[in-house]
Amino acid sequence: MIYDVVIVGGGIAGLTAGAFISKEGHKVLICEKEKWIGGLVNSFNYKGFRFDGGIRAMENSGVLLPMVKGLGLDIEFNKSYVSVGMEDVVVSVETKDSLADYQKMLENQFPENKEDVKKIIKEISIIMDYMDVLYGIDNPLFMDLKNDKKYLFKTLLPWLFKYLKTIRKIIRLDQPIKEYLTKFSDNQSLINMIDQHFFKETPAFFALSYFSLYLDYQYPKGGTGTLTEKMAEFIIANQGIVLKETTIQSIDADKKEAIDSQGNVYGYKKLIWAADLKRLYDALNIDSINDDSIKQNILERKDLLKDKVGGDSVYTLYLTMDMDPEHFKKISNPHFFYTPFKDGLYNVSMEEIEVKDGQVHGDKYIADKPKLMAWLERYYNLTTYEISIPVLRDPTMAPEGKTGLIISTLFEHSLVKHIKEMGWYEEFKQISEGHIIDVLDRTIYKGIKENQMDRFSSTPLTLERITGNSDGGITGWAFTNRPIPAVNKMPRVTDSVLTPIPDVFQAGQWTYSPAGLPISIMTGKIAADKVNKTLSDD
Repeated sequence: MIYDVVIVGGGIAGLTAGAFISKEGHKVLICEKEKWIGGLVNSFNYKGFRFDGGIRAMENSGVLLPMVKGLGLDIEFNKSYVSVGMEDVVVSVETKDSLADYQKMLENQFPENKEDVKKIIKEISIIMDYMDVLYGIDNPLFMDLKNDKKYLFKTLLPWLFKYLKTIRKIIRLDQPIKEYLTKFSDNQSLINMIDQHFFKETPAFFALSYFSLYLDYQYPKGGTGTLTEKMAEFIIANQGIVLKETTIQSIDADKKEAIDSQGNVYGYKKLIWAADLKRLYDALNIDSINDDSIKQNILERKDLLKDKVGGDSVYTLYLTMDMDPEHFKKISNPHFFYTPFKDGLYNVSMEEIEVKDGQVHGDKYIADKPKLMAWLERYYNLTTYEISIPVLRDPTMAPEGKTGLIISTLFEHSLVKHIKEMGWYEEFKQISEGHIIDVLDRTIYKGIKENQMDRFSSTPLTLERITGNSDGGITGWAFTNRPIPAVNKMPRVTDSVLTPIPDVFQAGQWTYSPAGLPISIMTGKIAADKVNKTLSDD
């Protein structure tokens, strides 16, 4: 059977593309390799609790809500308020004025660096103003510019002049955040209190803009997976097909066929790859392409990607607690970034456990288990945790009087892979779960150790297996790649969906950097628009 469009990957980008293409009446097939759709936007049930398996909340950024409105999806969103805590101090981030409370917390923790803190807060304030411009209107991608003249002339055109002026300033802020902060302070612990919230070499603008994003978080009733479930329902209602447990193994670009692991063949007029990009070029039958020029461009692209790595991943602990939600509500908002000790990770480096020159080469990390275990304990004491408490957003997310906690921290995929190869992966998970519970029980969540009911965890290897993402990456390409193998300038975002493969487009977090939920939605919509146009022109 030949479909107008085959979409590989049922995450938010693939679903966005599928929804807007099926809305135009085109025949769409989405192939998702897992038993569920959503990718990093999913929720699951466990013994009466409902947990989010990927992102913990969603920033609107002028993208999410217009997309939902454009599709007419019936989803109830609530504001998802954030708290930021350090040691025994917790600050609620609910308005712009909360920045002053954050400043006070940093000044109290680092009294000898008050002037440094003021300079950093001033930078955050400036970037918040940039963010007000950048995401200050509903994204025009989701607006009807032909028929909505009021939006075009009253909103979009005046905004465009501000945007062009602001984007030039933003582009200059591409220096890594850790390096950027040294302009304002030489206190590495203070720098770490900001830097360790983010991935390695995160650009300064992307990092410092998060205070604005905290004010923009939304949470769908029923969990983040509600969004992707409703999108899949929309596609099916518009005669689209969503196939789960369907892994596309090969693509014949000449015949325009996608073949799954069971040998089933899906013909297409256009194909959108909304999954890990390395897998696209591994699946592609390059020999089937007759045009030497096209073949050369594809080979160059494949060669560019082969040594590039995915961005940081996370270790996540899920806890079911025999504790009333009110106990946690008194401590923080439902979305909580918490650092147990202000020393931070300044004195905990990956270099301590990496193989040094002169040692036996092969593994990146030492094989000394006691040393690795000691390092893990220090890391879990000093890292920053992202804590989500779904029941504080939606009372149906846990049994009455109980609380589910989702506790995450950034973690190296390569280290977990090394530990698994050494043969103590399951022990590592048990050790990690114990350390995280211990440090939070001693600091912000006294009593959770004795009141836990069940616990289980996922690692970067779990994310790699479930999502198919290189290195378990949760935001696409690592910022450490040279060059970053994706479009990374906002004025060129519409080019991000193009590939050198005839009639094949791409979408999702691997197509633009830095990436997150809004970019995945945007690239899904851009790919849909290009496909809809080409199908109409054909």
